Amino acid sequence: MEQLENLHITKSISDMTTSKFKKMLNKELSQFSESSKSGNQISNYLLSTYIDKQLPELNILINNMELKPLLDTSGTNIVEQPYGIPLEDLNVDSMNSLLEVNNNWNLNIFNLSSLCSFKPLTCLGYHIFKSRNFFKTFNIPHATLVNYLVNLESNYHNSIPYHNNLHATDVLNSTNILLNLESFNEVFSQLEILATLFGAMIHDVDHPGVTNQFLINSDSNLALLYNDESVLENHHLSIGFKLLQSPGCDILASLTRLQRQTLRKLVIDIVLATDMSKHMILLSNLKTMVETKTITNGILCFDDYQERIQVLQTLVHCADLSNPTKDLDLYKQWVEMVMKEFYLQGDRELSLGLEVSPMCDRNNSSIEKTQVGFIDYIVHPLFETWNELVQHPLTCEILDILEINREHFSNLITPSPPSTTIQFKLTLDEDDEPISPPPKDSTP
Repeated sequence: MEQLENLHITKSISDMTTSKFKKMLNKELSQFSESSKSGNQISNYLLSTYIDKQLPELNILINNMELKPLLDTSGTNIVEQPYGIPLEDLNVDSMNSLLEVNNNWNLNIFNLSSLCSFKPLTCLGYHIFKSRNFFKTFNIPHATLVNYLVNLESNYHNSIPYHNNLHATDVLNSTNILLNLESFNEVFSQLEILATLFGAMIHDVDHPGVTNQFLINSDSNLALLYNDESVLENHHLSIGFKLLQSPGCDILASLTRLQRQTLRKLVIDIVLATDMSKHMILLSNLKTMVETKTITNGILCFDDYQERIQVLQTLVHCADLSNPTKDLDLYKQWVEMVMKEFYLQGDRELSLGLEVSPMCDRNNSSIEKTQVGFIDYIVHPLFETWNELVQHPLTCEILDILEINREHFSNLITPSPPSTTIQFKLTLDEDDEPISPPPKDSTP
């Protein structure tokens, strides 16, 4: 009974914090939107993307999703070619050197991709499972993992500018690094870590390159299938788990039924929280946790599932929003990719006769102002609060990089031109006669 009361109190505090954060953000963005036309557009984008209008709790899953055919890996010699990619296509020495740095927050995913035959998710996923000894801990055959990773990566589409295998690899790397923070030493079980990394790998699989709101507005089959609730996130989950059923791909085959059910629940909770409209809820929960955290010998302590899953959800959310926290050269490449995807969505909206979403109009957007607003209102508050929780040198360094990147884009903003309104004042010379008003027309 006492646990239930504590849970109710915690939820009430969290709800109040969420409401407070929403009001504060609404107020700040309202002032920001009044500053200029582009400010109004950016404000609308942030409000429509990162604030949930409702709080759905239904997890809608399906089993009949059409998948791409499996890649034929039957002839692959997994022992000699551990990444399931022809050896001659790999720059093995350079790739291994790049991956040896397990805590490289600024891992160049673009270089990694070119070194491993454009299969970075497969390469990094294999490397992480090997370095964490998952093959032995969960009795996963090397060939099975490669089959799954190759099939998963083939369902990330290269035709999508941003939400592709490169983004998935970057999120996986960032997630792995955040899990390695000393504050979490021996906090999470191996099963929880596996679930978190699995969630990061699948979190955007089969992404169509448009937002949830586009799918809803266009009456897409996916929106109808998932009743407009976290449409993409439910789809990613369905695909990610469905791929496990493909021949030779079940990396969870050796788990007990209870372990498998537990992992599935963890992954579902984590991936559903990557819906950007949940941002304010995650941030307010994180703020509440910071204010009530318990630390023993430098290690964070979490009492129940709800606290643990909130940390893991926020961890992956941080990884998903981490582009502005990377070195500037990398950040600029991600910005170019995401804006290209936005503009393509805007083009589709125009062709369908739909209202163009904020920041998707290629003829009317400010990339520089968008990034400054994104950092100020979304990314910085998130990582600042995360730093308060974990108190780690890496997160302090991340905040420094964030400030450098913000300054870069802020300096690129073209200042608004001064007012060009000219006020005319009519004066009369002393000898001039005052101008009399014209006589009234007396015609009936």
